[in-house]
Amino acid sequence: MYDVIVIGGGPAGGSAALFTSKAGKKTLLIDNGKSVTKRAWLDNHYGADAISGPDLVEIGKKQAEKFGTEWVEKSVSDVQSVDGKHTVSTEDGESYDAQHVLLATGMLVNVAQHIGVEVIPGTEPRIKNIIKVDEQGKTNKEGIWAAGTVAGVSMHTIVTAGDGAKVAINIVSEINGERYVDHDMIK
Repeated sequence: MYDVIVIGGGPAGGSAALFTSKAGKKTLLIDNGKSVTKRAWLDNHYGADAISGPDLVEIGKKQAEKFGTEWVEKSVSDVQSVDGKHTVSTEDGESYDAQHVLLATGMLVNVAQHIGVEVIPGTEPRIKNIIKVDEQGKTNKEGIWAAGTVAGVSMHTIVTAGDGAKVAINIVSEINGERYVDHDMIK
């Protein structure tokens, strides 16, 4: 049983997994390897001097794994929710259980629609639909959250990474029952 399963390994999902794992929450990230970021060249990502999308995603993956994220390459086919437990199933027949699920699926809402998460018209160019979330990143289904482009924020990697971190902090805060802050100091 995981505390958090993140679906999507782009900047929003990778950033979220980094924060939840660093907070000591057992985290699984399931990524289908099709992030639009993997086709990007970035000259506008704060803290990175011109980086390819694939390199940015790989660095994010290594950071998340450093703190314990389990990262698997699979495609999610379903999420079933019963009594506060969410079972995430993949196309190859595997299933994983978690207390919270974070949808960070970029431009795709197909999994969200399939599981009954409310979808609304998109606000960004070329983004037809997004997941309706509140200011915390919660969807209309208890324990199901969304972050990044799929949650209606600008599709720039720096913005989606920040949104993934924000929603992860909100998930950790809910699990802990108090506001969580992750702020390391220079040693």
